Amino acid sequence: MTAIGLNSCEEFFNPRQALIIKEDNYYKNWYEYRAAEMGLYALQQKLVDQIIILGELRGDLLEITPNANMDLRDIYNFQISSDNKYASPNNFYELISACNNLARKLEQNHPEVLTKTPENTNYDRLYGEVLCMRAWANFNAVKIFGRIPYIHPSLTTPQEVEEYINSSQTYYDVNKTIYDRSGLDSTITIDTVALEKIYLDMDMVIDTFTTQLPKRIKAVGVIHNIDNGDQTWDVTVWNDDAYFALMGEMHLFNSNLTEAYNYFYPIMFNFESEGSFIKYGLDNKFSNSSWRNIFTGIDPDEHILTLQFDKTYQQQHELQTLFSILPPNKYMLKPTGIAIDLWETIWKGQKLNNNISNPDATFMDEIGIPGDFSRGYAVSYAYRKGQELLSEDEVRLMMDYKISNNYMDIENLMDGVDTVVYKYTLNKDVFDHDANIIICRAANIHLYCAEIYTYWLFDFNGDGKLNTYTNLGLAILNNGAYKFPPDISQLGVRGRVGFEKNYDAVTVANIIYKHDPYTNNVIGYYDFTNNTIAKQEYLEEQILDERARELAYEGHRFYDLMRVAKRRNDPSFLADKVAAKFSGSQAEQIRELLKNEENWYVPLPE
Repeated sequence: MTAIGLNSCEEFFNPRQALIIKEDNYYKNWYEYRAAEMGLYALQQKLVDQIIILGELRGDLLEITPNANMDLRDIYNFQISSDNKYASPNNFYELISACNNLARKLEQNHPEVLTKTPENTNYDRLYGEVLCMRAWANFNAVKIFGRIPYIHPSLTTPQEVEEYINSSQTYYDVNKTIYDRSGLDSTITIDTVALEKIYLDMDMVIDTFTTQLPKRIKAVGVIHNIDNGDQTWDVTVWNDDAYFALMGEMHLFNSNLTEAYNYFYPIMFNFESEGSFIKYGLDNKFSNSSWRNIFTGIDPDEHILTLQFDKTYQQQHELQTLFSILPPNKYMLKPTGIAIDLWETIWKGQKLNNNISNPDATFMDEIGIPGDFSRGYAVSYAYRKGQELLSEDEVRLMMDYKISNNYMDIENLMDGVDTVVYKYTLNKDVFDHDANIIICRAANIHLYCAEIYTYWLFDFNGDGKLNTYTNLGLAILNNGAYKFPPDISQLGVRGRVGFEKNYDAVTVANIIYKHDPYTNNVIGYYDFTNNTIAKQEYLEEQILDERARELAYEGHRFYDLMRVAKRRNDPSFLADKVAAKFSGSQAEQIRELLKNEENWYVPLPE
């Protein structure tokens, strides 16, 4: 893909510069709108560090190292002060106000964007991008802060937003022109608008934007590849599928499962692509060792929306600085043991000798082979000894030592080894700091849909009876056979990396066996007979584990735990998960703190 900062747009890549151009001299032609569009993505890029760090470090998959600075330590310990660099909502406010500004200009200069005309122009598509980006910013902000001030559409500069935020309850906005949507040729010009400062919680944000976007959006995403023939442009700007994904995710967080699935459906059942691979289908394009390629390029078959970074255009973030141990990087954050166990204690090629009449007598005929080496080692995480990564053979040997409880040899092998997050280091020089950031991709939506089928009651047979259909959720999770008739090229989330066959697959039954994580021997069982809720919660947690293996360090984990805890109306679910990465008295302190939902959120500055 051509870098997002095109030569004709380079002078607009500093968003502050773009925003201070006198409006009388701006928006005279399409190229200036296009430059403003690129400026919005520059503002969205500025949110990457904050969203990923807050989404992962507060979860159970990431922890601090001794090198961590005070801001990261405070986040890790849930003691976030207003001067923490990751606690400021200002970058969200800046993006929202810039979206307001461009949306207003489109409404003023191209009022056709407000009408449901049959033909969609680039102005309609750009308007859709702006509305999606504004909704995305509000939704992510409220996930972080718990509540956010409503930034009225008439507030179009960072200065106005700052004055509004710092004002008393009523803010007076002057010299605004309001367009009458019932008659686009007429306008009402007034000198002063009184804006009441109100705060929106998550339910209100979701209700606002899931209502607003379908009413206003005609199409999403300027078709840049017409100019350059590069299909990756389609997924580096907001597009129709990214809009569907955002709408589905908002509905899912509000437990509106039917509406969530309706928006995910066009992504899940996108079988009309002309190429060799199914667009958004989990087929063999990124199977097994090719899974890593999801993060070394941009591919429209897996990526739905990706922010491209390129150091050539000064587009960099700090993730590799925080994760990499190689100088000049700082190695402030690393994977938890919980995260590593998720990849290292999943087993392939198992055979269970199941004694149905006497579960206590069940045992493993074959324990199988441990480790997810497609998504785990040297992809999502790695072991470093000095300048070198441990080889895959060495890691497999370490796992074999665990099977035989040979801890002395483990200590010898792992002496002097550091554990690192590796996902943002793949194919990168130590100075690059410009790995692309995936906002949404296909596997994320597949796992959301598996989650929906865990609880969704619907009339599957058309007989008026509402039932769950967890087998479809299991098919999405395991082997991809969720379409009727099944598409043989679909592999499923686990199947794409080889964990879908026989006992390797996730199953839901009356008796579910427990296994020692390091030897895979049967050590007990759950009896879920006549306990539908327990089966649903078990499957839900299996899906959460799979989301961790598939999506770790992409910014989802804390909000996944939040969503499930809210659905269960059980804050202790999140509290127990997060506290598990701590030890001793601190674990209990964190657990008690997070049993209060108010402590899940970063406090807004007073």
